[in-house]
Amino acid sequence: MDRAIPGIWWRPTGPGTLPPMVAQNRLAAGELPLLPLRSMTLLPGLAQPVELGRAGSVAAIKAARNHDADDPEANLVVVSTQRDALTERPDLEDLYPIAILAEVSHALQGLPGRMTAIVRGLERVRLLGLERRGDTTYAMFQRAHETMGDPTLAYALAGALQDLVKQHEGLVPSNAKNRNRAQTLAVLLAERSPGTVCDLAATHVGLDPAELVEILHELSTSERLRKVMEFVSQRINILQVKRDLDRHVRDHLSRHEQEALLRHKLRAIQGELGESDDEDQWLHDLTQRLERAELPPEANGIAKRELARLRRMNPQGGEAIIARTYLELLADLPWSNATEDKLDIEAARDLLEREHYGLTRVKKRIIEYLCVRKLAPHQRGPILCLAGPPGVGKTSLARSIATALGRTFVRAAMGGVRDDAEIRGHRRTYVGALPGRMIQCMKRAGTTNPVFLLDEVDKLATPDLRGDPAGALLEALDPEQNDSFEDHYLGTAYDLSKVIFICTANDLGRIPTVLRDRLEVIELSGYTTQEKIEIARNYLLPRAVEEHGLSEHAIEASDTVLEVLATQYTRESGVRNLQREVEALLRDVAMGIAEGDKPRKVVLELEDLSRILGPPKFHEDILEKDPPVGVVTGLGWTPTGGKLLFVEARSTAGDGQLRFTGRLGEIMKESGQTALSLIRSRSESFGVAPDFLKDRDIHVHFPAGAVPKDGPSAGVTVTTAVISNLTSRPVRTDIAMTGEITLRGHVLPIGGVREKVLAAHRAGIRHVLLPYRNAKDEIDIPPAVRDELTLHYVRHIDDVLELALLPPKGRATA
Repeated sequence: MDRAIPGIWWRPTGPGTLPPMVAQNRLAAGELPLLPLRSMTLLPGLAQPVELGRAGSVAAIKAARNHDADDPEANLVVVSTQRDALTERPDLEDLYPIAILAEVSHALQGLPGRMTAIVRGLERVRLLGLERRGDTTYAMFQRAHETMGDPTLAYALAGALQDLVKQHEGLVPSNAKNRNRAQTLAVLLAERSPGTVCDLAATHVGLDPAELVEILHELSTSERLRKVMEFVSQRINILQVKRDLDRHVRDHLSRHEQEALLRHKLRAIQGELGESDDEDQWLHDLTQRLERAELPPEANGIAKRELARLRRMNPQGGEAIIARTYLELLADLPWSNATEDKLDIEAARDLLEREHYGLTRVKKRIIEYLCVRKLAPHQRGPILCLAGPPGVGKTSLARSIATALGRTFVRAAMGGVRDDAEIRGHRRTYVGALPGRMIQCMKRAGTTNPVFLLDEVDKLATPDLRGDPAGALLEALDPEQNDSFEDHYLGTAYDLSKVIFICTANDLGRIPTVLRDRLEVIELSGYTTQEKIEIARNYLLPRAVEEHGLSEHAIEASDTVLEVLATQYTRESGVRNLQREVEALLRDVAMGIAEGDKPRKVVLELEDLSRILGPPKFHEDILEKDPPVGVVTGLGWTPTGGKLLFVEARSTAGDGQLRFTGRLGEIMKESGQTALSLIRSRSESFGVAPDFLKDRDIHVHFPAGAVPKDGPSAGVTVTTAVISNLTSRPVRTDIAMTGEITLRGHVLPIGGVREKVLAAHRAGIRHVLLPYRNAKDEIDIPPAVRDELTLHYVRHIDDVLELALLPPKGRATA
């Protein structure tokens, strides 16, 4: 590192003079050690200390001083400015062509490998070439001939420049002036040589590095004086504008101070007269609210400072409104107000049973959570994440937890949040700044320990230029650091450690790993048909009757009607669409009663469904009656529950290509390639000709081409469909399958077993093929579904083909 030491300048002993020895031995041309400087430019007539850190620079100083006193090259170096400060060992093209012949007057050894040298510029020289000798670089140079032009013009320009520098000095702030600067100015004003005046002025005013390089390369004294005068004039204009702005600000503040004084006198007069001041009243009320809020010490200090500023401001000013809004937020936030938990476990169990049907494992986990809260109320419990398809009761479960505890319930929707400022707030320096959603919800809750629901955390936007909203949630949700959560707008720590956070999500895979690591996931799967009937009878229908003003009328619906609603008019994991269909029926009943056409007791029949709701939207007999060839029923998983996934395979004349259609992902396409390789490797055992792809193409299609599909669990389905097509063996229509296939034919486990089995059950399928290692998931399947289904656990593709394929049509079984 080679740099100048700022603030210290060495001047010549007299105006425009050099030491006699230097003047007599000044070299017109020759070869001297090179001292390259990174970001400074030395001009003639000036001495400046330079801190040297590069080995080549230290070697150059040592080489210059390693001469006898009477040697003309003693203490002389060539000082040049680098074009790029990052270049470590510059070559000729890395240096500006005009350099300075300089004398090294002093050299002080510092830390190992470092040195501080004082170099004095003598005259401009032109670089001709470089030669490296060890660590030292030598520069070949010759004197750069300077021209003065018209002497009268040059002396006139020099005098004008001295006047400009004097004017510039009068505009420089007083805190930037010192004794050294005054002495330098005196030398400059006493100088008579135009060239020396120009160089001294350029350095005294403090031109930019690029401007100094331009001055160094100008060899005409008159032109150099003009350029320096232009640069100094620009700086004078800038200083004048700054001075006018500072004067305007001072005058403006003086007016405000005078106005504040007059207002203070006015309040004193009104107090003597016994008159009230509305402005004083709201300020007094705000102060009282802040005192009642019981702010922590840090927030209390901020509030007092803001109040002091607010008292000095014009109440109608923009800054006063911003400060008042901020103080009102501090007063409205709950800092110490907390509700007492009602930890009656039996009452909580009754509440969950009364408001939610089924969900046995989920209710058990919530009761466990409440029991731990009862035994250890001051311990920070886990952050629950209720994950499952839409409409299964995640939000209502969180609300039930708040009711069971007797706490306030607040909800913040995370879906579509793209900016992390929506979580942590905006800084108050921005126009229209607001606190984040965490602080806003705490203000709305009014207590320090609400049940806080973060709804749809899997719908948070991915990180982009506006920030990472999921990352902004980490501080709020982490029990180790949320006792000092800091909102950007609030500007002070806020304690969130007493809050019970509950999250909901449809797809856990879309939650960032670092955020999911802080959550305890409770999975809620879809409901069976029988559960939907019970929910419709005991929950949806009574609630809809009351909401539609039919509580005085008896509304009845048989199980058959509710079953048809759940199976033929809706096809979902939850009950949200079922609720809409029930409400549609009751709207028709309400219209009939309002018109006087309906009796006091209404019984909904099957014929009412088609009249009110139209024809059924879904049919159970979606499967073909006759076993098809090359068509297999698979099972897929979506964030909204399981669904049937049909696979069709056909062979056509071609050149041995395998084609997949149906908007498939890369993983599913790879599963198809694996299935084809498996069939080719075991073609004889499958009853397929070894060269079946010689003149044929295989086309595998997944219907519902507008729906994206991906995953490895369709491996056995694709394999079965292709073998069925190649062997002309029909596939059973009452069977569905899922599983990943390997090149050796092994069936690997998959996920989402409960949702897939429920989808098969809703479609009327009674046989399901599952990987053998998924037998452990059978406990998650509702008993009512297990009783109506036959689950076949398979290890190998041979087991799948034996169960799923029938003999070719017209061929009797053995």
